[in-house]
Order: sequence, then C-alpha cells, then structure tokens
Amino acid sequence: MLGMNTTFNRRTFIKATIATGIGTQVAARVRAVESKNGIPYRALGQTGENVSIVGLGGFHIGQKPSEEEAIRIVRTALDSGINFLDNCWDYNGGTSELRMGQALRDGYRQKAFLMSKIDGHSKAGAARQIDESLQRLQTDHVDLMQFHEVIRPDDPERIFAEAGSLEAMLEARKAGKVRYIGFTGHKNPDIHLHMLDVARLHGFHFDTVQMPLNVMDAHYESFGRKVVPVLVKEGIGVLGMKPLGSGWILKSSTVPPVECLHYAMNLPTSVVITGCDSMEILNQAIDAARAFQPMDEAQVSAILAKTAPSAVKGEFEGYKTTAVFDGTVQHPEWLL
Repeated sequence: MLGMNTTFNRRTFIKATIATGIGTQVAARVRAVESKNGIPYRALGQTGENVSIVGLGGFHIGQKPSEEEAIRIVRTALDSGINFLDNCWDYNGGTSELRMGQALRDGYRQKAFLMSKIDGHSKAGAARQIDESLQRLQTDHVDLMQFHEVIRPDDPERIFAEAGSLEAMLEARKAGKVRYIGFTGHKNPDIHLHMLDVARLHGFHFDTVQMPLNVMDAHYESFGRKVVPVLVKEGIGVLGMKPLGSGWILKSSTVPPVECLHYAMNLPTSVVITGCDSMEILNQAIDAARAFQPMDEAQVSAILAKTAPSAVKGEFEGYKTTAVFDGTVQHPEWLL
C-alpha cells in the first residue's frame, strides 16, 4: 500500500505513480485498434478479439430496471457500439441472465461479445452452472466464461484440483460452449497472483482476468499496481470492473463519475465494465467512452492526489474490506 496522508508531495507522487505501473507509459500498451460509432475498441489480450473500451455490467440490469427497460439498456448499448456484455450465473438469482437472453434475441446476439461467470468449484457443479447460463442467455455458447469470486487463498487449488471446475470448463471449451476462459475476484491482489501461479504450475494460460480498477485502488491493496503489470507482460486481457466502486467512490465526493471512468480507461484495460441501471447511466458511459483521451502523468497524478486521503484504509472499497460483496460467502452452496 502506498503510504499516503493528507499532506501531498506532487513530484514524489508522480514518481510513485510511474514506478508502480499506473502511469500512462503502461496504459499506452493497450491502444485503440478501431472505433465503432465513436467508441474505441481494444485488443483482448492475445485472443485476437477486439472489444469496446467500455462494457455493460450484468448485475444491475437484474435489479432496478423493469424487464422492458433492461432489454432496452442492453440493445441500446449494442446499437451504440458497445459489444462487451458481462453477466454471471448467480446474478439476482438468474434474473440478469434471463433478461440479457431476452435482449439478445432478434439478431442482437451477433453484435455481442458475451461473457458470463460460474461459481462452482467441482466439475459437476461447474458443468451444471455453465449449461444453466447458456439456457438462460438463449445461446449455444458464450465468448468468455470466467471463474467467479476467486477471493479465498485456497480457491485456486480447488479450481485446479482433480475433478475440479477447470475440468468442466475445458470440456465446455472443447464442446464449443465456451470460447475463452478467465477468472475474476475483488478481494486481494495476492490471491489473483496466486491463481496465476497455480495456473502456471498446471501449464494453463488464462485469456482474461477481471478485477476492481479505479481511482481508489492505487492506494490500498492495489490490483493496478500488483496484478495489471503481470497481465500485460503475459498477454492476458485486463478486464476492469467497479470503476465507480459500485457507487461507493461517489460517496467520497472526491472524483465525478466520468473522471472515474476515464481513469479506469487510461489503465491498460481491454475493457472497463460498468453497471448501468438506467438509460441515463448508460448514456453517461457511452459519452465517457466517446470522449476519452489518454491522460498524461500529471493528469493521473492529480486524480490520485484527490483520492489518496480517502483511500488509504479501503473505506470506499467495501468489496475488499467487508463481506458485503461476497456472494459465495453468503451462499457457500454455490461453490459445490
């Protein structure tokens, strides 16, 4: 963790920003390769796929909006140039996948790079969850399936164990149900690094890794500092999530929403996944993507200077410091 307090030395912070891999010289490695409807697209690791710089989160469409509005949000996103769609087997008891499946009818599936996630650690449980996700999403395959909530130190060993969920994922890929494989987590960057180490021991290379990347992360148990440089080096697609900290960052009154989005886009992310529970919030994300311009070190430093005093204890990153966001802790049966 960066040792920050309310007194701030701008020159020292700029040097620390660059040294820890947060600076724009790292972000420059992930450049826009094309643009659709004004939205930049970036390469997704070494997959050969290009994805929109902003992605639509799946959790929120299963909550606040009605089914009709959720479908409108998904289709508007796709029509506007966003192609990356996020979801998960456990989101809102399956409602998020069901609504997205409805939205992907009538030719919309062809516009989407579709991702979902599973919780199961056993081969049987993971296989069942994969099939249930495909059924809800009304598709015969997802472009990317990820192991969800790798948040416990022994999760990697369980996933890679004999008759573990990796076996189900590999069989699903062989059967054409899954094209690419990744994992997600929000708790601690060291667990992410351990997952990558365990994968190497088994001769397995992930296509993507998803983690919280935002204006608070640089100061506390930082995924941006610890994990992102490893992923860039190994050619693994970087999926940023919680650019607004699930709304917690806005409560700090330090950085406005669009600046939060632009900071995450300025990191070497292939895509920044953000939740949109209304057309207003979706349009904000679309406008932010279209307006994004790479930041220089001084701009990055200025943002981090504003957030440092509020960030050093993880107060506005509840997914790291509390169990509020830990679905599989609250529902251990999902891991079976």
